Amino acid sequence: MPGTFITDQTALVLFSGGQDSGTCLAWALDRFAHVETLGFDYGQRHLVELSCRAAVRDGLIRLHPEWRARLGDDHTLSIDALGQLSETALTRDAEIMLGENGLPNTFVPGRNLLFLTFAAALAVRRGARHLVGGMCETDYSGYPDCRDDTIKALQVALNLGMDQRFVLHTPLMWRDKAQTWQLADSLGGAPLVELLRRETHSCYLGDRSLLHAWGYGCGHCPACDLRRQGWECYEAAAA
Repeated sequence: MPGTFITDQTALVLFSGGQDSGTCLAWALDRFAHVETLGFDYGQRHLVELSCRAAVRDGLIRLHPEWRARLGDDHTLSIDALGQLSETALTRDAEIMLGENGLPNTFVPGRNLLFLTFAAALAVRRGARHLVGGMCETDYSGYPDCRDDTIKALQVALNLGMDQRFVLHTPLMWRDKAQTWQLADSLGGAPLVELLRRETHSCYLGDRSLLHAWGYGCGHCPACDLRRQGWECYEAAAA
């Protein structure tokens, strides 16, 4: 649901171009006076999500004219060393499967820790106190860097290590994918839901050849399965 507008605060949103980060961007624009976005080229196996970012940003300010004045600069950082270090299905052409540690091999070790650390460093320069990310402990694949305890611990570490008062926001932490669609609906109604359905991308394989009821994707990777299941539950609840 729409929240309390904070008139004098700046937020920096980790914005990949996917459904979750797109919803978080709308959430931030509904709350903060100035919002900037940050994407990462970390050596991932495709850059489809990053290529969707401009269309989502443009669509958001068309849907809500008052958001136009709030949406500030977009930043992209290259941290391809992460991709060089990681032997994962998101940084290599590898089949998606469970690893020996019980985690799917789509888990990129250190990714969210690095993302938030770089975001905090940029936030100092940009005068942003609020960092917003789409991490979620409800619909996730067991990634330890998506857990609420991890984010809380990192907030403490960043504030101590940078002598700041950052607030790390994770609006989706306790929402499943159906509730993420519902959040978008509450923020911008059917037009925002349709924008996110058509313009965001979450498929691990980067497939945008077919538009499904729930959006573009290969239709069978774990990310597509979650997005499809969430959409079906969202539609059933709205019927």
